[in-house]
Amino acid sequence: MKDPDIRFYFDPVCPFAWMTSKWVRMVARQRDYQVEWRFISLRLINADVDYDARFPEGYDAGHTAGLRLLRVAAAVRADHGPDAVGAFYEQLGARVFDSAPDPGLDTPELDHRGTPDFVGPALTDANLDPSYASALEDSSWDAVIRAEGEEALALTGRDVGTPILHFEPPAGIAFFGPVISRLPREEDAAALWDHVVGLARFPGFAEMKRSLREQPQLRSFGVREDEAGLQEDWHGGSRRTHK
Repeated sequence: MKDPDIRFYFDPVCPFAWMTSKWVRMVARQRDYQVEWRFISLRLINADVDYDARFPEGYDAGHTAGLRLLRVAAAVRADHGPDAVGAFYEQLGARVFDSAPDPGLDTPELDHRGTPDFVGPALTDANLDPSYASALEDSSWDAVIRAEGEEALALTGRDVGTPILHFEPPAGIAFFGPVISRLPREEDAAALWDHVVGLARFPGFAEMKRSLREQPQLRSFGVREDEAGLQEDWHGGSRRTHK
């Protein structure tokens, strides 16, 4: 079996992973790339973190919802292979981020994105059996998800977030990001990609970063496709300002 052109490690509740995934799908269509969608759970890689001290309210429930959704994705992959994961993630992201938020559905203990009512329609629209929603509660998948996350972190180091992209695996290099807040136009997508890959191919390149980020151009953030989101200073994977 041919190695993919890109391995894309994602958590389904990460908005920046979703923005980058939409760009990567554009490039994949234009360049006929094969993308393998793989797992990294923010909840598992932050298992030893004090959420109250590090993250804004709601991150614990949100990251837990992401883990629950990855359990479903793992069950889907076991039966249908990696392409089905891509189709399922596409449906999840559209519902999580490209729809207006409905905060009334959440409680401090439970994010509605990790419920059968949310995941069932996404499975159906991905041409998958909605009964896979039962995997939301099946922690036996966590070992697979944890191992895949560790695989990604072994490629980049641990002081990163999502997404992680492995370019031209298995020999190519991997990086956290690229983190983008706006989706490029179709005619600009491949050129932007070539700049990123040019950096990634240089063996001595390590990092290019700034903590100032715009809110991503997603309906869930209230940001339209024709506007730029409010700029915020991110610290350690969250919008909380640390003193």
